[in-house]
Amino acid sequence: MASDPDFVEYVCDQLGGAGRITSRKMFGDYAVYCEGKVVALVCDNQLFVKPTAAGRAVIGKPVEAPPYPGAKPHFLIDDELDDRDWLTTLVRATHAELPEPKPKKPKAAKARRE
Repeated sequence: MASDPDFVEYVCDQLGGAGRITSRKMFGDYAVYCEGKVVALVCDNQLFVKPTAAGRAVIGKPVEAPPYPGAKPHFLIDDELDDRDWLTTLVRATHAELPEPKPKKPKAAKARRE
């Protein structure tokens, strides 16, 4: 089941205190970015935050589950989804620990057919 765009918008609004939050649709579900870093996934209308030591310190004992079949476990956020301040703290901590995204390689010019 794909995620509902209204749910993704709600999640992004809840995370807004952490910085510039954006989302991108990927294979029917969504990646959630904070300041250009993927910090979470929204799959089947559930929020999965990337696992980090800093995030674990904020959560305590997280519920972990894979966001999709074959994925590594992420922190599944359920009861705290309505707690904007707590989510801001979690996403800021997660963002701080994640590496900067690798710069994209420039696309090669298409060869001219003659």
